[in-house]
Amino acid sequence: MTTTKPGSGPAPRLLGEQELSRLLAGQKFGVLATLKRDGHPHLATILYAWSPQERRLRISTTAGRLKARHLRNDPRATLHVSAGPFSYAVAEGLAEVSEPSRTPGDAVGRQLLALTPGFDDPADEAAFLEQMVADERVVLTIAVTRLYGTALDVPEGV
Repeated sequence: MTTTKPGSGPAPRLLGEQELSRLLAGQKFGVLATLKRDGHPHLATILYAWSPQERRLRISTTAGRLKARHLRNDPRATLHVSAGPFSYAVAEGLAEVSEPSRTPGDAVGRQLLALTPGFDDPADEAAFLEQMVADERVVLTIAVTRLYGTALDVPEGV
């Protein structure tokens, strides 16, 4: 008779590069960690876009937000993404903070537009680009240098 100890089960397995990239691409929300001046982490739930070909994460925020200010002082950034309770991916890298969008349709505004699903009506797109200027929106771009994560393969119904 085989017995299983309570709490034992399959061990987490390390995810490969392609699995990690798929996990990042399959989610849109994650937790961004930046560093405060005192070295403690600052965590923020963010909406992001992943470009696996470039190995870059892009995040829209305003120029005055803490995460943008932290990354200007220390560009080290980490994004944690969860795909349910049994798997996660972590992307680490160095971030750049763009200048704020200053003119509707400028290069930063176009980058911000690329982070949206797009607009069918040109007037809606124009209004979006104007709002990006009014909000002083910037793009945080993280060049990912390290990806890691695990998955716990549990039987269905657990």
